Amino acid sequence: MMKKKQTPIILNIAFGVVVGLLLAVPLAFRNADLSSKKESREEVIKYYAPQHPDKLSFAGEAVPLDRWDVAERFDRELLFNYYNQANMLFLMKLANRHFPVISERLKAAGIHDDFKYLCVAESNLLAGARSGVGATGFWQFMPKTAPGYGLTANEQVDDRYDLEKSTDAAIKYLKQAHAKFGNWTAAAASYNCGMGGYNAQVTYQGTANYYDLLLPEETNRYIFRILAFKHLMENAESMGFVLEDEDKYAEIPHRVVEVNSTIPNLAEWARSNGTTFKMVRQMNPWLRGRSLTVSGGKTYQIKLPPAS
Repeated sequence: MMKKKQTPIILNIAFGVVVGLLLAVPLAFRNADLSSKKESREEVIKYYAPQHPDKLSFAGEAVPLDRWDVAERFDRELLFNYYNQANMLFLMKLANRHFPVISERLKAAGIHDDFKYLCVAESNLLAGARSGVGATGFWQFMPKTAPGYGLTANEQVDDRYDLEKSTDAAIKYLKQAHAKFGNWTAAAASYNCGMGGYNAQVTYQGTANYYDLLLPEETNRYIFRILAFKHLMENAESMGFVLEDEDKYAEIPHRVVEVNSTIPNLAEWARSNGTTFKMVRQMNPWLRGRSLTVSGGKTYQIKLPPAS
């Protein structure tokens, strides 16, 4: 009688072992597969520090990369921007559209072409860029500062959003700052903290050399951010940023209409000229309102899509 009672128990144990093995084997293979994938992923994803250039200059002025503090401050900005690949590619696309305009005006004014990278640092080449303190436009002028450099800034017209006019205004500032401080690096740094702010530090610390000054943190990083953009954009392909010509943003096709009388309704005016209010605002970001008051014999040039 005892043997007959033990037989079902033994069978149940054996059955349980078999079922357990059937469940455990696929799980073991799955874990092994996941482990293999994890190891493979760890082998593929590797991050490297971008190499520094042996020499670097800004506006023809040498950057003392042989100093550890200068090299490390440059390294910080290079790392931050090198590994922000999406933004770098976007900047390269925009640069194809905006750099020719900026470079032409810098050259005409006798200003070094490197200052186009200051515009990159200021606004990412976006007309609508706006700082927390109210600076806006390509070159980030404050509303109270803009008129002093020939820029209109009101509810209808804001030249800070106009690439040509704001570039000319920035050139005026930079020439004044260069005359005051005697070098272009200091002029560029003062663009961030103001001539007054920079001069206060020069007076206290006894030097106008940017690399020898302790400045507010944003200004401490400012020139190095410009230098990082310069290095990455001038050596884009060797640094791994590759764009085909068709990937870059070209100049927007347009025609120019001269306006010398008030436009009470820009939306109606746009429709009468074969386009839309949205397109008018996109192609002329300096137009800020729904109407345009024209007085005193003034003439505005408004870009519109080519006539169909």
